[in-house]
Amino acid sequence: MPPSSFRLATAITPVLGQVPQIAAVDVLVAGGGSAGCVAAIAAARSGARVLLVERHGSLGGIGTGVLDTFYGFYTPGPNTKVVGGIAQEVVDALTGRDAAFIRPNTYGAGGGVTYSPEILTLVWDELVAGSGADVLLHTMVIDVVVDAEGGDVTDVLLATRNGLLRASASVVVDCTGDADVCARAGAGYDGAETGEPVQALTTTFRVANVDTERARSFPKQELFELMAQAARNGDYELPRQEGSIHRTPVDGVSLANMTRVAGIDPTDVRQLTRAEMDGRRQVGEYVRFLRDLVPGYEKAGLVGLSSYIGVREARRIHGDYRLTADDVLSAQRFDDAIAQCGAPIEDHSGGTDTLWRYIPDNGVYDIPLRCLLPAGLNNVIVAGRCLSATHEAHASARSIAQCMAMGQAAGTLAAMGGASRAPLREIDVAALQRRLRGDGALLGLKPSI
Repeated sequence: MPPSSFRLATAITPVLGQVPQIAAVDVLVAGGGSAGCVAAIAAARSGARVLLVERHGSLGGIGTGVLDTFYGFYTPGPNTKVVGGIAQEVVDALTGRDAAFIRPNTYGAGGGVTYSPEILTLVWDELVAGSGADVLLHTMVIDVVVDAEGGDVTDVLLATRNGLLRASASVVVDCTGDADVCARAGAGYDGAETGEPVQALTTTFRVANVDTERARSFPKQELFELMAQAARNGDYELPRQEGSIHRTPVDGVSLANMTRVAGIDPTDVRQLTRAEMDGRRQVGEYVRFLRDLVPGYEKAGLVGLSSYIGVREARRIHGDYRLTADDVLSAQRFDDAIAQCGAPIEDHSGGTDTLWRYIPDNGVYDIPLRCLLPAGLNNVIVAGRCLSATHEAHASARSIAQCMAMGQAAGTLAAMGGASRAPLREIDVAALQRRLRGDGALLGLKPSI
C-alpha cells in the first residue's frame, strides 16, 4: 500500500521508516494493568504472538501500584460470585501463598479480595511469562499509525529507554485505562477533555503499628462523624469525610482509601502533576488525624504511599454500544455478553462523600462485547475502565474484577482475529462466548455462590 494511504496521529511523529521496528506480532496489548495482563495471557494461551507493553517497571497497574483489594468478584448481599476464569486463577495464586482473604466492603458492596500488592506483582510476572507473551516494561505508547483507507491501526509507536520504537500488530488491545491508543487513532470518546464529569482521584497510603482489633471495633459511622467534626473545627483539612481504612495480610498494617483530589483532567500532565502532589499532601493530614483522634492508630506510622495517584475515570470510548445507568440498575442482559457485574454505582465525582446506587434485589447485569469495540476502528478492542459507558454506568463497571473479565474477552477475541485476519466485528460472538466459558469465565450462566 502506498505511503500516502497511511497517517500518523500527530504531526510531531517522525516518518515511519525512520523508526526501528522492535516487533511484528498478532496481538499488541497496550497497558499492563489488571485488564492488560489478563488480555495478554488470554491471547497468548490462544496461540497468538503477543507483545504486552507497560509504562511502569512492574505489571498490575492500579491493582499493584495503588490498591490492595479486588472488588467486583461478588455481588452485595449473598456474596454471589460473578467473575471467574483467569481472574480466579490470580485469586487462587494469592490465596495459595496466604497473601489474600475475603473482606466485607465498608459500604456493603460485596466481598472484596484483599491481597498483598507485592505478592500480586510476582503473580502477574509468573502468569504473563508463563503464557508465552513477550513483555516490555518502561515502555509507553505515544502514537499510532492508522491505515486511512481501512481504519486499521497498523503500528504503535513506543517511547523507551532505547529511544522511539515501533511495533506492528494485526490486532491492538487498548488497556491503557485512558484509551490512549483509541484517542491517538482518532476514535471518539467522552471525558474531562470533552467537558464531561470524571471521578475524583485518590492517593492511598499504608500505616504500620496499628492495633488492628481496637481499630476494627471503632464503628465506621463514628469514624465518619469524627472526620466531619475535625474538618468543621478547622483542625484538619479532610476533603473527603468518609472512605475506608482496613487491615491487610500483614499484621499491624492497614491501608487507607481516604484522600480526594477533584476537578482534575487525568490526561493533562500539568493537572495530573498537581494532583499527585496534592494527594500526597492530603495523606499527611489523614495520618495526623488518625494518630491524634482514632482508637487503634495512636502509634501508627506512615510506611507506604501509592506508587502514583489512583485514577478512576479519564476517557470513555464511543463504542458500538454505550452501557447506561438504566442497564446497570435494571440488571440488563445482552446476547453479546462477555462479562457480568453486580457492583453498585459508586460515584466519587466530588464533595465530602460518595454516591452509592445499588442494583435492586442483588441483581447482575451483562457487559456486552459492543462496549469494547471503538467506533471507526476495525482492529482495536479495549478492556478496562475505558469501555463505552455513561459516567454513571462506568462507576459500576470499572471494578477490577470486571476489568479482568473484559481483558479475558478482549484477549481471546484479539487472538481469534489475529489468526483469521477477519475484522473483529465479523467474528462469531457465540464462538467467543464458548471459548470464554471453556476457559472458566462466568457469563450467561447462573452465578455460583
